[in-house]
Amino acid sequence: MKTNIGLFWILAVFFVLADAAYIAWSLIDHGSIEWTGTLGIGLAGVLSAFIAFYVNLSYKAQGGELPEDRLDAAIDDGEPEQGFFSPWSWWPLALASGAAVCFLALAVGIWLLFIGVAFTVVALVGWTYEYQRGNFGH
Repeated sequence: MKTNIGLFWILAVFFVLADAAYIAWSLIDHGSIEWTGTLGIGLAGVLSAFIAFYVNLSYKAQGGELPEDRLDAAIDDGEPEQGFFSPWSWWPLALASGAAVCFLALAVGIWLLFIGVAFTVVALVGWTYEYQRGNFGH
């Protein structure tokens, strides 16, 4: 995590310097500040500083090093629990299809939203209660 903190601080400094160079260049070339690029590059520097600050606070709050920071760490040390996923479930595909129809309604017509919401609700309920019925019922 120390490396990440250092990299984000380096990025913040780089973007601030690049923003200063961009301002100088636009003043020399056009005689005025080009605000779109100036704000974009400057805000990239601010975002990098925010991320570095937050990661630094998280590092201090946890009181220890991550497995990625230790040279003697094994791959299994940083392996988190990913949760349970149904290996033969078709419900995630149905849910994604229903969500896609809902987003398609923004382009095609609002009438399609009713079909997409109904399909999405059926898929969400089906995925939620998948292990309550059928072959895998508890």
